[in-house]
Amino acid sequence: MRVERILVNAGKTLAVLLLLVWSLFPIVFIITSSFKPGREIFAVPPQWFFAPTFDHYITLWQRWAVFFHGLLNSTIVTIGAAALAVMASTCAGYVYSRYSSRWLGASLLSLIAIRLIPPIVVTLPLFPIVNNLGLADTHFILSVLYATFFVSLGTVLMRTFIDQIPRELDEAASMDGATLPVVLWRIIMPLAAPGIIAVAVFVVVFAWNEFLFAFIFTSTKAKTAPLVISEMIGSIEGVDWGVLFAASTIQLLPVLIFVMLMNRYLVAGLTAGATKG
Repeated sequence: MRVERILVNAGKTLAVLLLLVWSLFPIVFIITSSFKPGREIFAVPPQWFFAPTFDHYITLWQRWAVFFHGLLNSTIVTIGAAALAVMASTCAGYVYSRYSSRWLGASLLSLIAIRLIPPIVVTLPLFPIVNNLGLADTHFILSVLYATFFVSLGTVLMRTFIDQIPRELDEAASMDGATLPVVLWRIIMPLAAPGIIAVAVFVVVFAWNEFLFAFIFTSTKAKTAPLVISEMIGSIEGVDWGVLFAASTIQLLPVLIFVMLMNRYLVAGLTAGATKG
């Protein structure tokens, strides 16, 4: 039995290591390549030891200043989408948690079904509507689209957390004269903070890296970083891989650091409902 247990643990450890290598290798390759001289990026055999250079980052600043404007646009859109999604999901989750009816139950199922629809299905019909409303190429439309895409999942998640908050707290606050917005702000949101953080992380990761909506609904003013990176790949001057990897590294690091910082809260948020009795 002891030998079998050792073999099982070794197998699990090996599987985890292989998964880590599979997941981290592309990230490590991109980051290290951004500091390699151009001729050494795809050298065979690979150059594991090299003299780091910042030439690619300098070239990125000089030739692709629009990329940094795209980063600013990505930041504005991501913050807006996360704020909208959190507010809408919290309010909707509260309704589904505290009230019950046949129609509410049916609408909750429809939320889950809508989440399964591919984005491209609703994107193309929306374009003429957005264009006629004068919302094309704005931060607002991207923030609304990104938030809308995750409100269904966020609502289901927030309902799970709010279900764990005793109703007596709501009733006590209401008896003391607190209005519904006050109850949500002072009681529900602080106690459901792990769920709010989990929803925010999902939206931030999606919005920061999203390409399809940005490609269809923006052109110049609200162009995000992923769009600029795609333009680098399709440049008529050819692909400068070092500059491309430098841009990818800069675009990757903020969301990577954010997820690492929020990891503890994210795990707590995703597992809190599992122990509900």
